[in-house]
Amino acid sequence: MNVELRHLRALAAIGDEGTITGAALALRISQPALSRTLEQLEHRLGTRLVERTTRRLALTEAGQRLWEHAHRILTQVDDALGEASTGPRPLRVGFGWAALGRHTVPLLRGWRDRAPGTAVRVRRCDDPEVALHRGEVDVAFTRAAPSHPALLARTLYREPRIAAVPEHDPLALRGEVRLADLADRPVALCSTAATTSAELWPEGLRPDTVEVPGADEWVTTIATGDAVGVTTEATGHSHPHPGIRYLPLADAGPVAVHLVWPRTPTHPATSAFREHAAALLASPAADRATR
Repeated sequence: MNVELRHLRALAAIGDEGTITGAALALRISQPALSRTLEQLEHRLGTRLVERTTRRLALTEAGQRLWEHAHRILTQVDDALGEASTGPRPLRVGFGWAALGRHTVPLLRGWRDRAPGTAVRVRRCDDPEVALHRGEVDVAFTRAAPSHPALLARTLYREPRIAAVPEHDPLALRGEVRLADLADRPVALCSTAATTSAELWPEGLRPDTVEVPGADEWVTTIATGDAVGVTTEATGHSHPHPGIRYLPLADAGPVAVHLVWPRTPTHPATSAFREHAAALLASPAADRATR
């Protein structure tokens, strides 16, 4: 079909940016040049990849499938070229906003002792599953099982939920709280890597919610007294704040922590790292693949 890397880079940028204008800026080429490249790709494949109207641009079903592959292909090419010139690259480990809390450092130090020749690079991702699809990370820790059949997962352990309240809130004086204690206050929900929604509360007792874009905004919203939050135990370890008190949440179930990787691994150390994480973290009941 004579498809070139520039064609894949064009589609990847269009899917990422959502507009021809944004994609052209990201690629540092003109909009007409990008449009011509897209038209060439569609012509060579014999199918439409992008639906364009005067108001919106969206990937077709075929475009969505190729967009997912394009990132992975481009990353693999970059990896191969990099390895040819500088040697094997590090294993890239992704996570949402709290990593593994108190387990993070022991896990990474243990890996360094076990595999001194394979470095690890840790990366925080807004959406670890998307980062895996794009080939930006090789494995990821998540608090939601993957939804795509191209990804596999292993449940490692279950993590308690905790509440986050402003230091001046009367609840901060308690030893623990319950969901009903939070129901009359706005609850901050993170739009990325969230473990909480209003459905955690019983119907009829659901609080008002405030959506924030990321971890820093979530912490600030609570510290300033504009909301409270519900999160997992790792957040209290990874995001301590003098304006926030983290408290045990007595009546909310734990959250499963998963290690997720592509069905076709993108790094030769994937299997060894998976076994290392399971040996350190997995409980007997969770020591199994979820897919």
